[in-house]
Amino acid sequence: MTIRLGVNIDHVATLRQQRGEDYPSVVEAAVHSLQNGADQITIHLREDRRHIQDTDVEAVHLVTKRYGKPLNLEMGSHPEIVEIAIASNPEWICLVPEKRQEKTTEGGLDLLDDSTFIRIEEACQKLKANIKDVKISLFLEANPKILEKAFMLNADAVEVHTGEYAKKFLNGEDITPYLQKFAAAKEMIVANKWGCHAGHGLTLESVEPLLEKNLFVEYNIGHWIIAQAVFDGLGTVVKKFRDKFDQFNS
Repeated sequence: MTIRLGVNIDHVATLRQQRGEDYPSVVEAAVHSLQNGADQITIHLREDRRHIQDTDVEAVHLVTKRYGKPLNLEMGSHPEIVEIAIASNPEWICLVPEKRQEKTTEGGLDLLDDSTFIRIEEACQKLKANIKDVKISLFLEANPKILEKAFMLNADAVEVHTGEYAKKFLNGEDITPYLQKFAAAKEMIVANKWGCHAGHGLTLESVEPLLEKNLFVEYNIGHWIIAQAVFDGLGTVVKKFRDKFDQFNS
């Protein structure tokens, strides 16, 4: 099994948008990431366009195509964003919740809420009907009741929200309950023959216990990579992740 590394380059665009310049380039960020071992590039086109812009989607997709790697487009279920996704034809789409006031995605989709479930169900149906061979992941908490609802949808994978786990790790607190929850979630997801992915808040250190437990087949990591790149360079940081992942590849 090869553990896949998705590099999220949203915060390269965050830095660019702060000054309204053309730099730093998300295209160059995608190139550097892929050249140093990323298995895919992840970008989140938010409804408020706070970082990634519409034109970035096609530009980054051209890079991933050139390297023979997938684009993973994170997005909410707003109809306008769904139409952009259909026009862009990404290989993967990760449906996530969005709130305008949040600094970043704060948790998984609440599929126990009827209106949210219907909205996600409609988005999945439209995306599957209009993008040939697209695969869809759902950004969810490791909650058995939510996972049971997810399996009623036309999707292919769950990306488990690791944000709270990552905070506990950084604070030196006990992470055992999270590892247990993730293992139980993995069992359900694999039994349903879906992909078991993870993302949010992870660092080079906090990802290691997850790798040791063989919990996920794909990790999407962004903020820490871009932050550490200020000191070490983007290519160097991505390569460190690639080397760590390869230690656990069979």
